[in-house]
Amino acid sequence: MHRIGFGAMQLPGPGVFGPPRDRAEAIAVVRRAVELGADHIDTAQYYGPDVANEILHEALAPIPDSIALVSKVGAQRDDNGGWIPAQRPEQLRSGVEDNLRALGVGQLAAVNLRLLDAGHDTQQVPFDEQLDAMTAMRDEGLIAGIGLSNISTEQFEHAVARTEIACVQNPFNLADRSSLPLVRATADRGIAFVPFFPLGSAFGGQDKLLGDPAVVGAADRLGATPAQVALAWVLAISPNTLLIPGTSSRGHLEENFAAGSVELDAKALADLG
Repeated sequence: MHRIGFGAMQLPGPGVFGPPRDRAEAIAVVRRAVELGADHIDTAQYYGPDVANEILHEALAPIPDSIALVSKVGAQRDDNGGWIPAQRPEQLRSGVEDNLRALGVGQLAAVNLRLLDAGHDTQQVPFDEQLDAMTAMRDEGLIAGIGLSNISTEQFEHAVARTEIACVQNPFNLADRSSLPLVRATADRGIAFVPFFPLGSAFGGQDKLLGDPAVVGAADRLGATPAQVALAWVLAISPNTLLIPGTSSRGHLEENFAAGSVELDAKALADLG
């Protein structure tokens, strides 16, 4: 699997809600990502909702087996685009089945159990009940692997003691390194760590990260862009990191994929910390 894939989060409209500004461009972005070598695509039925998966299906159907489709469950959207929990076992199953129907496939390579932040998690569904639901769907063949998203190191350790885990998704980038213990814990077990927001939060955190003097300085010296330096740093931090940068622009897409050829030298790594 290539270390740079594609994230579908930015295919829908602003706030990951509603239709894209330019549907034809969104479809072109997906097709170009595959042309560039993306063999894993991260999505969710609640991106839109429904929008991201509809675009993926339209762009790629029939989606070849060579592309690993990874989705996530555990949330829904309200009529105003708000994020609401959907973590009861029957809701997790419904989420997986909705993804399969929308994408037109019989199995997903992995599905991440996305835990919501404390302020959104009003259902208080026991973690083990959620893990059991995911394990049952893996045993039935609906999903090939179980992932975890937005979790603590303690939750990760608990989960891997109960069942096999394929991947972990947590926020991680140059400015937010709070998940570094999880990067190391997953690396020790040969589990993929797939950071979301590798360029800073899509909801306003990118300008701060990409404008950091150390990032800009390294980019200027290496003949790269700040975004490429930030992505290359994530790849360099550990061999088990994979990238799923998302964009709705073919220009940004090609810039992101070119990060795979950026080699950070010792000075860049020291300056970035």
